[in-house]
Amino acid sequence: MISLLISLVIGAVIGWLASIIMQSDGGLLRNIIVGVIGSALGSYLAGLAGISVSGTIGSLLIDVAGACLLIFLVGLIFGRKGKRKK
Repeated sequence: MISLLISLVIGAVIGWLASIIMQSDGGLLRNIIVGVIGSALGSYLAGLAGISVSGTIGSLLIDVAGACLLIFLVGLIFGRKGKRKK
C-alpha cells in the first residue's frame, strides 16, 4: 500500500514537471496519469535506444522526458486544448 502511494506521489511530481516544461494545464489526477504513463513510456523508449540509466537523477530525467513526449503526442492527436495562456 505504501509503495502505491509513493508511486502516485512520484507520478504526480513527474507529471507536474512535464506540464510546466510543456506549458500545459491539468490538475492533480491528470498529472498523476501523465507521470505514471509517461515514466513507463520514457523507460521503454530509453531501453529501446540502448540507454542505460543508473541513479535517481537519471531516472527522473528519463521519466520527465517520457511524460513530455506523452503530452506532446496527446496534443498532436487531440489538439492543444490544455495549452496555458500567457
